[in-house]
Amino acid sequence: MTYKKLLLTVASLCFTGILFASEPLQGNEPALPVHQEAFYTTETPNQLTEGEIREGWKLLWDGKTTNGWRGAKINAFPSQGWIIENGILKVVKSDGGESTNGGDIITTRKYKNFVLKVDFKITKGANSGIKYFVDPELNKGEGSAIGCEFQILDDDNHPDAKLGVNGNRTLGSLYDLIASERGADFHFNMDDFNTAMVIVNGNKVEHWLNGVKIVEYERNTQMFNALVAYSKYRDWPRFGNLAEGHILLQDHGDEVWFKNIKIKELK
Repeated sequence: MTYKKLLLTVASLCFTGILFASEPLQGNEPALPVHQEAFYTTETPNQLTEGEIREGWKLLWDGKTTNGWRGAKINAFPSQGWIIENGILKVVKSDGGESTNGGDIITTRKYKNFVLKVDFKITKGANSGIKYFVDPELNKGEGSAIGCEFQILDDDNHPDAKLGVNGNRTLGSLYDLIASERGADFHFNMDDFNTAMVIVNGNKVEHWLNGVKIVEYERNTQMFNALVAYSKYRDWPRFGNLAEGHILLQDHGDEVWFKNIKIKELK
């Protein structure tokens, strides 16, 4: 393939990726099954409401211990880089590098079909992420563990927002693949907690931020594989197409706070 043809192919794929992400986003009703209770948070952090319990939700983090979590590249929870304080799980600020301090943390078990909710708060210029379908065996070297990523980023103050293609590294995006949709109802509060939600049912996936759907895609398809082929993940086998995987919170060297981490598994 000539250089000119390659550029045209990449441009075509990027444009298609934008359509792929934005065309299905009609209204704020989930295309995948999820109870309305999913959009609300208890006043007391790290607890389930009665409605959530009835619907089958479970806490992924109890707000007090490291139970259910371990390092992405070690069998124990990291001895540095993460702290638990007043019901908040914090990434300690270090050098801004990817997984260079305590390292990423992952759930001790894998998940297949689910609705995941995570409340997060970022500091100025911060970079982090919530990953799913993570296979910690894929990358044993430097950098973050490999998986699909709900990007967490201060778009206004971190340079990564301007990298990638057509905004596919901005807040809420499927990192380096599909840019988050910024409609009139998109909102984000830099000074408080925001709620990320990822819905996975088979190959269909949605990203939500503060009750607004911002990404929708279908993996294990020719379209998805084409996007991967022109991304930073092109060399990782079966990226995003695994039947199940771990859930990950990223250490990217910036201070980020997490709480109310909960999941509802779908049949």
